[in-house]
Amino acid sequence: MSAASRSRTRPRSRAVLLTATAAAAALTLAACGSGGTSGGGGDTNFVTGNNGIDTVAAGKRTQAPDLSGKTIDGKQLDVAGYKGQVVVVNVWGSWCGPCRAEAKYFAKVSKAYDGKGVQFVGINTRDTSTGVAVAFEKDYGITYPSLYDPTGKLMLRFKKGTLNPQLIPSTLVLDREGKIAARALQPLAEEDLLGMLKPVLAEK
Repeated sequence: MSAASRSRTRPRSRAVLLTATAAAAALTLAACGSGGTSGGGGDTNFVTGNNGIDTVAAGKRTQAPDLSGKTIDGKQLDVAGYKGQVVVVNVWGSWCGPCRAEAKYFAKVSKAYDGKGVQFVGINTRDTSTGVAVAFEKDYGITYPSLYDPTGKLMLRFKKGTLNPQLIPSTLVLDREGKIAARALQPLAEEDLLGMLKPVLAEK
């Protein structure tokens, strides 16, 4: 390749790199914020309430995918083992401001419902080490287990067109059969979290 060809190639390469970097940065910013909602229409079977929480009626829900692996403290966990209980799944990262804002509510509600047929599970994502994740849970008094998912592989197991966790934080409520009953793509206050949990817990 001539010197002239190399000089023409370099600006194009830099432009491609800058574009890719900008896209990655935009995705990172979008991934941790107040969230958004999608739902309703087509054959998705889910509707969005005024509070931005999507729900699916019993009988129209889809099964949650395999959510298993190592926790942030090195233990093995399979969410399917909690079948028969209502499971609240919270996707979070210690680096995420909205996750810090909602953490105290998850700690409080999980303790209030301990032993009442409800199990809370976290999915920690995009943290580069388990140390910062463990410190986060200690700081906020979270005692339930969290799967360690630094690259987001567990989130990719959810089918498109279902109530899948698309942002960080996201929260799902699984019914007693392990099916997805409700989803929030935003940080939750205590009343919103209870508003997702209580109707599913009341189902027989």
